[in-house]
Amino acid sequence: MVLSDDSTMLVSDATDYKGAPAHKSTTGGWLSAASILSVELCERLSTMAIAVNLVTYLQGTLHLPSAESSAVVSNWGGISFLLSLFGGILADSFLGRYWTIAIFSTVHFLGSCLLALSTVFPKLRPPPCNPSLSNNCIQANGLQMAVFYISIYTVALGLGGIKCSVSGFGTDQFDQKDDKEKAQMASFFNKFYFFISIGTLIAVTVFIYIQDKVSRVWGYGSCSVIMLLALVLFLSGTKRYRYKACLGSPIVQIFQVLVVAVKKRNLNYTSNVEQLYETHPQESRIPRTCQFRSLDKAAIIDDGDKDTMIESGTPNPWRLCSVTKVEEVKMMARLLPIWTTTIMFYVIHAQMITYAVLQASTMKRSIGTFNIPAGSFNVFFIGSILLALGIHDRLIVPLLKKKKGTLGLTKFQKIGVGLFISILSMVFAAIIETKRLKVAKSTSRAVSILPISAFWLVPQFVLAGAAEGFVYTGQIDFFLTESPKGMKAMSTSLFLTTISFGFFVSSALIAIIRKATQRGGHNWLPANLNNADGKLNYFYALVALLSAINLGFYLYCAKLFLRKKRQIDLAANAAANTQ
Repeated sequence: MVLSDDSTMLVSDATDYKGAPAHKSTTGGWLSAASILSVELCERLSTMAIAVNLVTYLQGTLHLPSAESSAVVSNWGGISFLLSLFGGILADSFLGRYWTIAIFSTVHFLGSCLLALSTVFPKLRPPPCNPSLSNNCIQANGLQMAVFYISIYTVALGLGGIKCSVSGFGTDQFDQKDDKEKAQMASFFNKFYFFISIGTLIAVTVFIYIQDKVSRVWGYGSCSVIMLLALVLFLSGTKRYRYKACLGSPIVQIFQVLVVAVKKRNLNYTSNVEQLYETHPQESRIPRTCQFRSLDKAAIIDDGDKDTMIESGTPNPWRLCSVTKVEEVKMMARLLPIWTTTIMFYVIHAQMITYAVLQASTMKRSIGTFNIPAGSFNVFFIGSILLALGIHDRLIVPLLKKKKGTLGLTKFQKIGVGLFISILSMVFAAIIETKRLKVAKSTSRAVSILPISAFWLVPQFVLAGAAEGFVYTGQIDFFLTESPKGMKAMSTSLFLTTISFGFFVSSALIAIIRKATQRGGHNWLPANLNNADGKLNYFYALVALLSAINLGFYLYCAKLFLRKKRQIDLAANAAANTQ
């Protein structure tokens, strides 16, 4: 009887740090999850303290032009999130989530240390601008930029490794087969997003204030200390964590299906079930669908496959894939149109930490005697995200539940609403920038801070933040619920790449606009935003127009996705009824 009771306390698919079956009384739960949440809090605090104010460091300390500064930050942000795919492959196939977090937290710490050191030694940064020479500034040289790039991309590498694993490792601490722990895991996601928001809020207020009002050395040094604290807290929970074995990367499975389908492209398509390979048990099989039929050839058993199975008992996965594996790849392929249409939102997101911050740096930011750092205006962005989520949960959900019996907006509606609000944010940004440029034209070029309040920028920050609250949560819901069970980590990485590509598209747009509008040494995006020849308002209007076109494309893709899903569900139900 004791043995039976004890067996119910074991987690079937997890081990402790010694490799023995994990026991619920000594591993996992909230105590372990708290150590993991502390990593996310510290990572967000450190990363956002660097990211949000990086554009002012590039322009104000390294003396890069505004457009180039914006492009550097956008590219860095894009690569940071793209590296989550690399980290995900390492975690799923080789290192496991624990070692991935431990190693890349150390990498993040080293990168922030190097960034802090680069602000200490005078030879690693250009001299301050000389006011007596009409603010003539010396741009950072090759060595100085090299040290800067090495430091921020080391931080990016650390971010990519942490981001892909920390939420998954947190959920590993709860047993989904235990009703009590399953409920705790649902609560974990709420706390996870709360910690992200808190970390970001502290970053854009306290830490940016330290960077601007104390010194960059103390600001970036504090980021290093925070990441060291995160590493210590994470390692302190080593003996209490639950560990799960590496199951292999879903990316490998996708490549296997694609490679086999290409190899067998000359085979005739067959509807004969006996000629199709399937190894999954009946309850976990995914019914075959007609969409992307060319991929079905990866599951056709030819003579070579029969010979291999006779010799070894199992087929070569690079020569034959099961129907369920093929259908899982199809499910991922169906996500791509929606994935494409959400990239444009993060182009707008990129403006909030680049040009919007640069705009604020040229405007009056004082409240009495207190001067608000330009980067701290992102507090309106973060606050608006939390406000939008609160409005949905406390107002929209009860209202729709009462009128329609639904639990709030659907994931597609959330994304659509968010994309629409993001267009409004760019429209407001274009209007306010037009007003700011009028003031700039009537003010002496020697004046760096224009006589116009930076609080005119609040609407664009608030609208962009509200948009993110809807888009982000809608995306998470979409990518997790519409992806195969075995590819949830892959779908999370796919979601993160929308942020990555949004930053890349922003950087590409800036480069294209600068080149296309170059006339007589001037363009829409000049080095100095107070230049009367600048047309940042036109750039914002263009982004709004592109976003409106993108919204139309999204609505079409969402309608198509839902129609196809209904067809697949009907076919699956019909097949189940005939069995």
